[in-house]
Amino acid sequence: MDEVNIVEYDPRWATLFTEEAERIWQALGNDLVVEIEHIGSTAVPGMAAKPVIDIMVGVRSLVDAKSAILALESLGYVYWHEDPRPGRMFFVKGMPPYGKQRTHHIHIVEIDSEFWERKLFCDYLRKHPEEARRYEVLKRDLATSFRSDREAYTNGKNDYIRAVMVKARCEQM
Repeated sequence: MDEVNIVEYDPRWATLFTEEAERIWQALGNDLVVEIEHIGSTAVPGMAAKPVIDIMVGVRSLVDAKSAILALESLGYVYWHEDPRPGRMFFVKGMPPYGKQRTHHIHIVEIDSEFWERKLFCDYLRKHPEEARRYEVLKRDLATSFRSDREAYTNGKNDYIRAVMVKARCEQM
């Protein structure tokens, strides 16, 4: 079973991101990749999180990014062909039954508003540790309630994320 498990912050997460980002750049190249960002809770120093490194890869075109599937599979990723969220490609490394536990997620998106919105959310939490603590409490509560339901866990964060994004956008102005 692929349970939601929140663990204490691990300072190695930043290094794990850097190492994996380099592998991704090497595999995909500058012609496809515009920017690679460490996103999600593992990118916020001190924050407890699911021990999965979320990597956002910004590309010029999702149509062209289809060429990345084989290259990322050669790095041990599984592509989620049936992802119901339009405008992105999603890959998992270590996903059962292909590994013991998830270690990395890759979110490939076009360099557009979604890319910058996700980056803005993470940057806001880095700059506001008190907000990061509130988010951590919510995530722990949701993980307790929805340990076996990743979708419900993720959906339970939506209202909070929307509220933080309002603050982040206002601060940006």
